[in-house]
Amino acid sequence: MRALSVHPDVVVVVSAVWQTTCTAVRAGEEGFLIDSPVLPEELEALPGVLEQAGFPVSGLLVSHADWDHLLGRLAFPHSALGCAQSSAARLAAEPAAAQRALRRFDEEHYIERPRGLGLAGVQGLPVPGGVGLGEQQELALHPAAGHTSDGMAVWMPWTRTLICGDYLSPVEIPMLSPGGSLEAYLDTLERLAPLVEEAEAIVPGHGAPLDRDAASRLLSEDVEYLRSLAGSGIAAPLPPGRRTHEQRRIHAENATARSAVPKRS
Repeated sequence: MRALSVHPDVVVVVSAVWQTTCTAVRAGEEGFLIDSPVLPEELEALPGVLEQAGFPVSGLLVSHADWDHLLGRLAFPHSALGCAQSSAARLAAEPAAAQRALRRFDEEHYIERPRGLGLAGVQGLPVPGGVGLGEQQELALHPAAGHTSDGMAVWMPWTRTLICGDYLSPVEIPMLSPGGSLEAYLDTLERLAPLVEEAEAIVPGHGAPLDRDAASRLLSEDVEYLRSLAGSGIAAPLPPGRRTHEQRRIHAENATARSAVPKRS
Protein backbone atom coordinates (compact mmCIF):
# COMPACT_ATOMS: atom_id res chain seq x y z
CA MET A 1 0.00 0.00 0.00
CA ARG A 2 1.31 3.42 -1.01
CA ALA A 3 0.15 6.77 0.40
CA LEU A 4 0.52 9.74 -1.95
CA SER A 5 -0.20 13.39 -1.16
CA VAL A 6 -1.68 15.24 -4.13
CA HIS A 7 -2.80 18.34 -2.17
CA PRO A 8 -2.52 19.43 1.47
CA ASP A 9 -6.16 18.34 1.89
CA VAL A 10 -6.01 15.16 -0.23
CA VAL A 11 -4.15 11.89 0.35
CA VAL A 12 -4.50 8.92 -2.00
CA VAL A 13 -3.78 5.38 -0.84
CA VAL A 14 -3.03 2.87 -3.62
CA SER A 15 -3.68 -0.79 -2.84
CA ALA A 16 -1.26 -3.55 -3.82
CA VAL A 17 -4.23 -5.32 -5.47
CA TRP A 18 -5.31 -3.94 -8.86
CA GLN A 19 -3.84 -0.56 -7.76
CA THR A 20 -7.29 0.20 -6.32
CA THR A 21 -7.32 3.75 -4.95
CA CYS A 22 -8.73 5.14 -1.73
CA THR A 23 -8.85 8.92 -1.26
CA ALA A 24 -8.98 10.87 2.00
CA VAL A 25 -10.11 14.48 1.78
CA ARG A 26 -10.43 16.99 4.62
CA ALA A 27 -11.82 20.46 5.27
CA GLY A 28 -11.24 21.83 8.75
CA GLU A 29 -12.12 19.21 11.37
CA GLU A 30 -14.09 16.99 9.01
CA GLY A 31 -13.10 14.51 6.34
CA PHE A 32 -14.38 11.84 3.98
CA LEU A 33 -12.81 8.60 2.86
CA ILE A 34 -13.73 7.73 -0.74
CA ASP A 35 -13.44 4.09 -1.89
CA SER A 36 -11.05 1.63 -0.24
CA PRO A 37 -7.91 -0.50 -0.46
CA VAL A 38 -8.42 -4.25 -0.68
CA LEU A 39 -6.11 -6.31 1.53
CA PRO A 40 -6.82 -6.89 5.25
CA GLU A 41 -3.46 -5.51 6.37
CA GLU A 42 -4.04 -2.35 4.29
CA LEU A 43 -7.46 -1.82 5.83
CA GLU A 44 -6.10 -2.48 9.31
CA ALA A 45 -3.32 0.08 8.82
CA LEU A 46 -5.57 2.71 7.22
CA PRO A 47 -6.96 4.40 10.39
CA GLY A 48 -3.46 4.85 11.81
CA VAL A 49 -2.06 6.18 8.53
CA LEU A 50 -4.83 8.77 8.27
CA GLU A 51 -4.62 9.75 11.92
CA GLN A 52 -0.88 10.29 11.65
CA ALA A 53 -1.39 12.41 8.53
CA GLY A 54 -4.09 14.47 10.28
CA PHE A 55 -7.02 13.30 8.17
CA PRO A 56 -10.26 12.79 10.16
CA VAL A 57 -12.86 10.35 8.84
CA SER A 58 -16.35 11.76 9.39
CA GLY A 59 -17.94 9.45 6.83
CA LEU A 60 -17.37 7.13 3.89
CA LEU A 61 -18.23 7.63 0.23
CA VAL A 62 -17.98 5.15 -2.63
CA SER A 63 -17.72 5.90 -6.34
CA HIS A 64 -19.80 2.82 -7.30
CA ALA A 65 -21.03 -0.46 -5.86
CA ASP A 66 -18.32 -2.89 -7.02
CA TRP A 67 -17.10 -4.83 -3.98
CA ASP A 68 -13.46 -3.71 -4.15
CA HIS A 69 -14.56 -0.09 -3.56
CA LEU A 70 -16.88 -0.87 -0.62
CA LEU A 71 -14.38 -2.07 1.98
CA GLY A 72 -14.08 1.17 3.96
CA ARG A 73 -16.59 -0.30 6.41
CA LEU A 74 -13.98 -2.94 7.36
CA ALA A 75 -11.62 -0.16 8.49
CA PHE A 76 -14.32 2.15 9.89
CA PRO A 77 -17.24 -0.16 10.79
CA HIS A 78 -19.34 2.51 12.50
CA SER A 79 -19.03 5.23 9.85
CA ALA A 80 -21.92 6.38 7.67
CA LEU A 81 -21.62 5.20 4.06
CA GLY A 82 -22.86 7.40 1.22
CA CYS A 83 -23.11 6.69 -2.49
CA ALA A 84 -25.07 7.75 -5.55
CA GLN A 85 -28.75 6.82 -5.47
CA SER A 86 -28.01 4.57 -8.45
CA SER A 87 -25.44 2.68 -6.35
CA ALA A 88 -27.81 2.42 -3.38
CA ALA A 89 -30.46 1.00 -5.72
CA ARG A 90 -27.96 -1.51 -7.11
CA LEU A 91 -26.97 -2.66 -3.62
CA ALA A 92 -30.63 -3.07 -2.68
CA ALA A 93 -31.36 -5.02 -5.87
CA GLU A 94 -28.33 -7.29 -5.37
CA PRO A 95 -28.44 -8.10 -1.63
CA ALA A 96 -25.21 -9.67 -0.37
CA ALA A 97 -23.70 -9.71 -3.89
CA ALA A 98 -20.72 -7.63 -2.75
CA GLN A 99 -20.15 -9.91 0.24
CA ARG A 100 -20.28 -13.00 -2.00
CA ALA A 101 -17.81 -11.48 -4.46
CA LEU A 102 -15.47 -10.57 -1.59
CA ARG A 103 -15.74 -14.09 -0.21
CA ARG A 104 -14.88 -15.59 -3.63
CA PHE A 105 -11.83 -13.33 -3.90
CA ASP A 106 -10.67 -14.23 -0.40
CA GLU A 107 -11.15 -17.96 -0.99
CA GLU A 108 -9.24 -17.80 -4.28
CA HIS A 109 -6.29 -16.01 -2.66
CA TYR A 110 -6.43 -17.76 0.77
CA ILE A 111 -7.16 -14.49 2.56
CA GLU A 112 -8.64 -14.35 6.03
CA ARG A 113 -10.41 -11.27 7.40
CA PRO A 114 -11.20 -10.50 11.03
CA ARG A 115 -14.83 -9.55 10.29
CA GLY A 116 -17.45 -9.65 7.58
CA LEU A 117 -18.43 -6.69 5.41
CA GLY A 118 -21.44 -4.82 6.77
CA LEU A 119 -23.35 -2.57 4.39
CA ALA A 120 -26.43 -1.74 6.45
CA GLY A 121 -27.66 1.83 6.43
CA VAL A 122 -26.23 2.92 3.09
CA GLN A 123 -27.34 6.46 2.26
CA GLY A 124 -28.24 7.19 -1.36
CA LEU A 125 -27.21 10.70 -2.45
CA PRO A 126 -28.83 12.74 -5.25
CA VAL A 127 -26.53 12.86 -8.27
CA PRO A 128 -25.93 15.38 -9.72
CA GLY A 129 -25.72 17.11 -6.37
CA GLY A 130 -23.36 18.05 -3.60
CA VAL A 131 -22.21 17.06 -0.13
CA GLY A 132 -20.98 19.62 2.38
CA LEU A 133 -17.66 19.15 4.14
CA GLY A 134 -16.52 21.37 6.98
CA GLU A 135 -18.01 24.82 7.37
CA GLN A 136 -17.41 26.16 3.86
CA GLN A 137 -16.54 23.42 1.37
CA GLU A 138 -18.70 21.15 -0.77
CA LEU A 139 -17.99 18.10 -2.88
CA ALA A 140 -19.76 18.14 -6.26
CA LEU A 141 -21.19 14.78 -7.35
CA HIS A 142 -21.48 13.94 -11.06
CA PRO A 143 -23.16 10.91 -12.70
CA ALA A 144 -20.66 8.26 -13.80
CA ALA A 145 -22.40 5.21 -15.26
CA GLY A 146 -21.07 3.09 -18.10
CA HIS A 147 -18.43 0.94 -16.44
CA THR A 148 -21.38 -0.34 -14.40
CA SER A 149 -25.02 0.70 -14.24
CA ASP A 150 -24.30 3.05 -11.33
CA GLY A 151 -21.75 5.47 -10.00
CA MET A 152 -20.57 8.98 -9.40
CA ALA A 153 -17.46 11.08 -9.87
CA VAL A 154 -16.47 13.49 -7.09
CA TRP A 155 -15.10 16.97 -7.79
CA MET A 156 -13.38 18.92 -4.98
CA PRO A 157 -13.17 22.49 -6.28
CA TRP A 158 -11.00 23.94 -3.49
CA THR A 159 -8.33 21.32 -4.14
CA ARG A 160 -9.00 21.02 -7.90
CA THR A 161 -9.04 17.25 -7.50
CA LEU A 162 -11.29 14.89 -9.46
CA ILE A 163 -12.03 11.38 -8.16
CA CYS A 164 -13.52 9.65 -11.16
CA GLY A 165 -14.12 6.06 -10.10
CA ASP A 166 -13.28 3.35 -12.62
CA TYR A 167 -12.53 5.73 -15.49
CA LEU A 168 -9.30 7.22 -16.92
CA SER A 169 -7.13 4.42 -15.55
CA PRO A 170 -3.48 4.33 -16.64
CA VAL A 171 -3.37 0.57 -15.98
CA GLU A 172 -6.77 -0.65 -17.22
CA ILE A 173 -8.69 -0.19 -20.45
CA PRO A 174 -12.35 0.84 -20.28
CA MET A 175 -14.24 -2.15 -18.83
CA LEU A 176 -17.90 -2.83 -19.61
CA SER A 177 -18.98 -4.74 -16.51
CA PRO A 178 -22.43 -6.36 -16.19
CA GLY A 179 -24.97 -3.55 -16.28
CA GLY A 180 -22.50 -1.26 -18.00
CA SER A 181 -22.99 0.35 -21.38
CA LEU A 182 -20.65 1.62 -24.08
CA GLU A 183 -22.94 4.57 -24.80
CA ALA A 184 -23.22 5.49 -21.10
CA TYR A 185 -19.44 5.15 -20.75
CA LEU A 186 -18.91 7.63 -23.59
CA ASP A 187 -21.45 9.98 -22.01
CA THR A 188 -19.52 9.85 -18.73
CA LEU A 189 -16.22 10.60 -20.47
CA GLU A 190 -17.89 13.59 -22.13
CA ARG A 191 -19.04 14.86 -18.72
CA LEU A 192 -15.61 14.32 -17.20
CA ALA A 193 -13.74 16.18 -19.95
CA PRO A 194 -14.36 19.75 -18.66
CA LEU A 195 -13.58 18.65 -15.09
CA VAL A 196 -10.29 17.16 -16.24
CA GLU A 197 -9.44 20.48 -17.89
CA GLU A 198 -10.00 22.26 -14.55
CA ALA A 199 -8.26 19.69 -12.39
CA GLU A 200 -4.72 19.63 -11.09
CA ALA A 201 -5.01 16.02 -9.90
CA ILE A 202 -7.19 13.22 -11.22
CA VAL A 203 -7.62 10.05 -9.13
CA PRO A 204 -8.76 7.00 -11.12
CA GLY A 205 -10.27 3.97 -9.46
CA HIS A 206 -7.24 1.92 -10.44
CA GLY A 207 -3.77 3.39 -10.83
CA ALA A 208 -1.75 6.26 -9.41
CA PRO A 209 -3.10 9.83 -9.54
CA LEU A 210 -2.68 11.70 -12.81
CA ASP A 211 -1.98 15.27 -13.80
CA ARG A 212 -4.20 17.10 -16.26
CA ASP A 213 -2.14 16.31 -19.36
CA ALA A 214 -1.92 12.58 -18.62
CA ALA A 215 -5.66 12.35 -17.85
CA SER A 216 -6.57 14.26 -21.02
CA ARG A 217 -4.46 11.88 -23.08
CA LEU A 218 -6.11 8.85 -21.48
CA LEU A 219 -9.56 10.33 -22.01
CA SER A 220 -8.87 10.77 -25.73
CA GLU A 221 -7.47 7.23 -25.98
CA ASP A 222 -10.46 5.77 -24.18
CA VAL A 223 -12.96 7.59 -26.40
CA GLU A 224 -11.10 6.34 -29.48
CA TYR A 225 -11.03 2.78 -28.12
CA LEU A 226 -14.75 2.71 -27.30
CA ARG A 227 -15.75 4.16 -30.66
CA SER A 228 -13.57 1.59 -32.38
CA LEU A 229 -15.08 -1.16 -30.20
CA ALA A 230 -18.55 -0.05 -31.28
CA GLY A 231 -17.61 -0.44 -34.93
CA SER A 232 -15.01 -3.20 -35.01
CA GLY A 233 -15.70 -5.33 -31.93
CA ILE A 234 -12.84 -7.68 -31.07
CA ALA A 235 -10.76 -6.19 -33.91
CA ALA A 236 -10.62 -2.81 -32.17
CA PRO A 237 -7.05 -1.88 -31.16
CA LEU A 238 -6.25 -1.49 -27.48
CA PRO A 239 -5.02 1.88 -26.18
CA PRO A 240 -1.23 2.34 -26.26
CA GLY A 241 0.53 1.23 -23.08
CA ARG A 242 -2.41 -0.96 -22.00
CA ARG A 243 -1.88 -3.97 -24.24
CA THR A 244 -1.07 -6.56 -21.60
CA HIS A 245 -2.45 -10.08 -21.45
CA GLU A 246 -4.97 -9.05 -18.76
CA GLN A 247 -6.16 -6.08 -20.81
CA ARG A 248 -6.60 -8.29 -23.89
CA ARG A 249 -8.78 -10.53 -21.72
CA ILE A 250 -10.89 -7.54 -20.63
CA HIS A 251 -11.09 -6.43 -24.26
CA ALA A 252 -12.48 -9.83 -25.28
CA GLU A 253 -15.14 -9.53 -22.57
CA ASN A 254 -15.95 -6.00 -23.77
CA ALA A 255 -16.41 -7.26 -27.32
CA THR A 256 -18.68 -10.06 -26.12
CA ALA A 257 -20.75 -7.67 -24.01
CA ARG A 258 -21.01 -5.25 -26.91
CA SER A 259 -22.08 -7.91 -29.40
CA ALA A 260 -24.86 -8.99 -27.02
CA VAL A 261 -26.43 -5.50 -27.13
CA PRO A 262 -28.83 -4.88 -30.04
CA LYS A 263 -27.51 -2.15 -32.32
CA ARG A 264 -29.51 1.04 -32.56
CA SER A 265 -31.57 1.35 -35.74
